[in-house]
Formats: sequence, structure tokens, C-alpha cells
Amino acid sequence: MPDFKIFSDSCCDLTRSMAAELELEILPMTVVNSGREVLYHLESEELPIDRFYSGLRAGAMATTTAINPAEWIGAVRPVLKEGMDALILVFSSGLSTTYNNARIAAEELCREFPDRRVLVVDSLCASRGEGLFCYHVAKKRLSGASLEETQRYAEETKLHLCHWFTVDDLMFLKRGGRVSGTAAAVGTLLNIKPVLHVDDEGHLIPVSKVRGRRASLNAMVAEMMKTAIDPQSQTIFIGHGDCLEDAEYVRDQVAERVGAKEFFIHPIGPIIGAHSGPGTVALFFLGTKR
Repeated sequence: MPDFKIFSDSCCDLTRSMAAELELEILPMTVVNSGREVLYHLESEELPIDRFYSGLRAGAMATTTAINPAEWIGAVRPVLKEGMDALILVFSSGLSTTYNNARIAAEELCREFPDRRVLVVDSLCASRGEGLFCYHVAKKRLSGASLEETQRYAEETKLHLCHWFTVDDLMFLKRGGRVSGTAAAVGTLLNIKPVLHVDDEGHLIPVSKVRGRRASLNAMVAEMMKTAIDPQSQTIFIGHGDCLEDAEYVRDQVAERVGAKEFFIHPIGPIIGAHSGPGTVALFFLGTKR
């Protein structure tokens, strides 16, 4: 087996069982939900996802906090003491300081353990896009790739990890500064739905606007049709903000119009859900470009 371990953060929205199968160690990020701090672990029992989205619909406020250097050091140090190296795959630096904090931790750990290596990759991904990125990189490790080979694969792959989102309530994007108050109010009145993606710098960027929910879901599938690499052999991740039926509609449209080897549908956790809101649907796949 490879002599290194892969770490990531709970923004990745993987299931616990998949993270265990992939031999990933996932550090929790902090969610401040209605004034209460919660360390958000995958499929958290302390902050159930249905209750989280019900709270947002009722007007609750939620914010998130990056993993700090001390937390990264505390998680990685035991692995180095065992004589293994570490590869850290981190939530996009375009959306969080988690990457910079992991890099600071890696530098300190390498001073403490000069014979060990701690490599950090800025995934430039978010939510289940980060999860799909971790999935592919972990598969590379499990195939027998070395630390350097796996890091190189991660760097070569990340800008091919396509993220396409749509949201049901523009007011959540307004809170995060993605749209103006006027645009959110007018868009809500006219039933305008934005289609967004994560760009090459790891930022969440509005790309287009369509009228109606179904049109926005179809638009994401259309974007996949433009760039997907050999989709019939791909594993596709779909995330949703407590709107499973819409996520299943996207799956069915991809299966009919594009094709895929397999699909995994799972809720978008609070790290991104706090900013995108209930009703978000996201489609993740490998493409020729983002």
C-alpha cells in the first residue's frame, strides 16, 4: 500500500462510507448556525442536513469558519510520527482561507519532521465538486501511485473538475454578495434562475440567467454536453440543497442525453449550503475545461 495518507475537509460532502472506502481522513469545518458553533463532520448527527435547511427556510442565519493551522497540525502529526507522509486536498482558496492555513501547517510540520513530506493541493473545488476531486485522487493512490505521482495527478485534474450550480432563492446569493439586492428582488419577481460555475480561480461565478426552475436544471445538463470527457465512462456527482426530486431530474436528464457510468446523489452540506441556500442543485463531472 502507498506510504502516505490523504486528508481533506468536510466541505467535500462525501458520505462517511465513501470516505472510509477511499481511506480519506476528513477534518470537520465549523458552522455557526443560529449563533451556535458546530464542528461539521460528514453526515453530522449534531447538525442534520434536513434540519439545517429547514432552519434556513425559516430565516435562520449560518456562517462558516476555516480549519485553522493548529487543527491541521493536530490531525496530520500522528501520521508523520508513524513514518508516513501526507497529502492534503483543500477546499478552494477562492472561497476560503482553509488552503492557506493548511499550507502554514505543512511548513511547520516539515520543520518538525524534516524526514517526512506534507504536500498541499488547492483543489479550487467546493462541495461535492471537491468530493469528486478527492474521489479521483484517492482512487489514484489506491491504484498504487506514489505521493509525487498522486500529487501530480491532482494538479493535472483539478481544472477539469467541472461545477455547475443553480439556486432556487436569489436572496441567499444576495447575502453572499453574488448578486445585488435589486437583481435579487427583480429576479425573484420574474422567476429568473441563475446558472453558475466555479472558475479556474476557484470562485463561484454567475454565467447565465434563465426563466424558470426546470430551464435552469436543463441548462446545467446542456453545459455538461459541451465539455464532458467520455461521459459514458464517468462517475457523476450531483448535490442538492434539500431538493432530492430536482437532483434526480438532473440525473435522469444526464442519463438520457449524455450518459454516465454511475451517479451519486447526496445533499450539499452546510459549508456551501449556508451561502447557496435550500433548493440548490449542482452537477459535477470531468470536462475538457471548467
